[in-house]
Amino acid sequence: MALHPQTARFLEQLRGLAALAAVEPPSIEESRRVLDAEYPLERPELARVEDLAVDGPGGPVPVRLYRPVPGAERLPALVYLHGGGWVLGGLENVDVSCRDLAAAARCTVLSVDYRLAPEHPFPAAVEDAWAVTEALSRTPERFGIDPARIAVAGDSAGGNLAAAVALLARDAGLPLAHQLLVYPVTDTARDTASWGDYGSGYGLDAKEMARFMDLYRGDADPHHPLLAPLRAPDLSGVAPATVITAEYDILRDEGEAYARRLAAAGVPVEHRRFPGVVHSFFLLPELFDTGAEARTWAVDLLRVALGIDREVDREPVSGPS
Repeated sequence: MALHPQTARFLEQLRGLAALAAVEPPSIEESRRVLDAEYPLERPELARVEDLAVDGPGGPVPVRLYRPVPGAERLPALVYLHGGGWVLGGLENVDVSCRDLAAAARCTVLSVDYRLAPEHPFPAAVEDAWAVTEALSRTPERFGIDPARIAVAGDSAGGNLAAAVALLARDAGLPLAHQLLVYPVTDTARDTASWGDYGSGYGLDAKEMARFMDLYRGDADPHHPLLAPLRAPDLSGVAPATVITAEYDILRDEGEAYARRLAAAGVPVEHRRFPGVVHSFFLLPELFDTGAEARTWAVDLLRVALGIDREVDREPVSGPS
């Protein structure tokens, strides 16, 4: 379909910023400062929001715990991994979204402030994400969670990390309840039709994403399954999945290819391509009505996976799956 009018307005705002960047491309440090200054949104109140740390192979991994309700009940848990091309982002950038997810899904959310590239290339981010997930299973009493109901989620590069964690969990015998992959990076080839069609002018710039991907990959094999989950030889036995893609997104085709491979491997998977929108729409429900729709759909499926609700009406898939 054509660009949604809300998408067109969003892209018009981005064009002004892109024009400034074209004159003097910002450094990674400047990009981080700008991103960190862009989140003045109202923060919903929860019963508990606390900054903690989990031991990881590179040192303590900062996490932010969101608990939506008071009391001693052991809630299901969601490990959330932010996007930003493995180079940008942190706890503050997804704080409002994690609060919303915790409240709507009635689960404890652990947002992970994993190490960023280029200072810490692959597999540092995966190691940190796995350390937090494993800690939830190993010491659930510390977080007040039910170790039998742990899910992982992430957007963009965070979706890549969530898929990698799901692979590690399968191999370690740690049963995850679900993986929520929001326009995930699943490959390093950068050769799909969507990479070619939407690489410029649609929010997520292909050249910038390729640069970030190379900074994260470093000297690693580009086909390593924890870097490119689509290249994993076997996806059977990983956690059931929800995969969300956006029509006008360079990552669309690889996300949908991953959904197809999961289904072919016998993994229960729900996929929807949301029409007329671009990358980042899921995290911006205040700008995109479709973002709110996608959030509600994902949360409904997550609540079923975590044993909060018994079932949810399935929406028809939009686009190839």
